[in-house]
Amino acid sequence: MSKYFGNPDFDADGMKLLTSTDGPFPDMMMNISVHQIRKGAALKLNKEKEETAVLLISGDVTFRWEEQTANAVREDPFKGDAVCLHVAKGVAVTVEALEDSEVLVQSVENDGVFASMLYTPETTPQGTFGKGQFEGKAERKVRTFFDCHNAPYSNMVIGDLTVPQGGWSSYPPHGHEQPEVYYYRFDKPQGFGASFVGDEVAIITDRGFAAIPGGLTHPQVNAPGYPMYYVWMIRNFENNPWTERNYDPAHLWLLD
Repeated sequence: MSKYFGNPDFDADGMKLLTSTDGPFPDMMMNISVHQIRKGAALKLNKEKEETAVLLISGDVTFRWEEQTANAVREDPFKGDAVCLHVAKGVAVTVEALEDSEVLVQSVENDGVFASMLYTPETTPQGTFGKGQFEGKAERKVRTFFDCHNAPYSNMVIGDLTVPQGGWSSYPPHGHEQPEVYYYRFDKPQGFGASFVGDEVAIITDRGFAAIPGGLTHPQVNAPGYPMYYVWMIRNFENNPWTERNYDPAHLWLLD
């Protein structure tokens, strides 16, 4: 296992484990997994001590929770609507697949109780970072489903973004005290790029991930011809949620 990177296989149940508080990469302080759900099957979740976010990566699913239902369709990570369900501990969630689908599940311990929220395109606007900078080499579209601003009761953050071919993201190089995990998808299975975590760099591939300890800078780049998508997830600390980026002083001139 690499110090910061991984791309494990899906198991017989269609689950790919990225990080776990009592397994791989425990310093991320988050339980994160990706699930491939076959048409007609269902993923059932009910975490007694953890708040949970379920993000549709691709496919056609029906979310069921607290006597509510919602359908979500996303052709692939680069097309279609992004929908994310966020529930408190003890709330049962079922994700039924109407077509072969992929979902990401993020959870952390949280004693608080809060109202469930389904984040949709209407409630989750997409913004553009890096527009007009660096000859367009670091322009990317970013969504933040929830963070301490719209969900101050949560111990985590989740969003996603897309980067055009041959582009940079998490740029200029920055870090923050809280740990962060990236889950990567490329528009073709042979797509690739590179991730820089502190002084270590690794090739990133489709359905791989980076586990980024707090305090280390973490810019990314993808190869020409291969647009990149990734989910980004941050673990808030008690009385110290993620709110800002701390840019590498050597590269602060890039912001001028």
